[in-house]
Amino acid sequence: MSKMRATSISIYLLLLIVLVSLVSQCYGDLKVGFYHGKCGENDVEKVIYDVVKQKISVDPDTVSDLVRLSFHDCFVRGCEGSILLTGKDVEQTAPINQDLGGIKAVNDLKTAVEKACPGVVSCADTLVIGARAAISLAGGKWFEVETGRRDGRVSLRSEAQANIPPPTMPVPDAIELFASKGLDKNDFVVLLGGHTVGTAHCHSFKDRLYNFHNTNKPDPSISSSLLKLLRKTCPLESNIDNQTFLDQTPDSHFKVDNAYYKQILAHNGTMEIDQNLASSHITKGLVKKLAYSHSHFLDQFGPAMVKMARIGVLTGSHGEIRKTCGSVN
Repeated sequence: MSKMRATSISIYLLLLIVLVSLVSQCYGDLKVGFYHGKCGENDVEKVIYDVVKQKISVDPDTVSDLVRLSFHDCFVRGCEGSILLTGKDVEQTAPINQDLGGIKAVNDLKTAVEKACPGVVSCADTLVIGARAAISLAGGKWFEVETGRRDGRVSLRSEAQANIPPPTMPVPDAIELFASKGLDKNDFVVLLGGHTVGTAHCHSFKDRLYNFHNTNKPDPSISSSLLKLLRKTCPLESNIDNQTFLDQTPDSHFKVDNAYYKQILAHNGTMEIDQNLASSHITKGLVKKLAYSHSHFLDQFGPAMVKMARIGVLTGSHGEIRKTCGSVN
């Protein structure tokens, strides 16, 4: 073997080792069942499931709250619980996080987990496990979650505002943002299917109803029936920030199903980004496939949530296990 070839192989191996190390730090240390055997006879995933089930029975919006909260956590600094921290100028205070629900629910989950297994389970994992429980309880397909995350210590309002896509973001820009997080076009379309549950406030879509892109006219892509309904919910002169469902399908507002995709194909998307998903030549084909097959959506939604939950995780000696989710130790 020549000296030059040997040197090239050595450099290649060194780069490979560095790459493997980086991947390990990102999500390689996560695994299904990370907490098995760490909490005595207590199964923390079941503890979380039982609490989520009780909460959904009281407030069905718990499903959308936990799914949305997961997204808002993972897209800022990664899935390390920074959205849960309280204080001045933290992520929760960003305008994009206005009316963000689920914080109290996760705090309650963490309290239950601490009783069963003190000082072991991170807030980041509590949220991930809680979101999976909510999805399955709302009709979604059960999927295994990877755990082993640790919690971060930094939460910045400015970072939340810069990383969470607004409801007016064009599809190409949203795809580019998702790509920067390691998610592809299919992940983007499937994860936006989280809008199958939950609500949106008037401030998120009111411009579509009266002054779309400063035209003093409504968005031409919105159906006449939905326009009438949303104008009734959000009158032009009213300052009350009412809510409406993201999935306009009757009897499906709290169910994880593919009805959302059928609605946006019928021009019944509540927010601009919903409707753009169905009209863009980049994503329309994927939307049609998901609208056509309920099982296709359910098969893809769980894995997409797992993939998202790998973004920027802290494991091993990185981060901490917070005793309470609102403050660092």
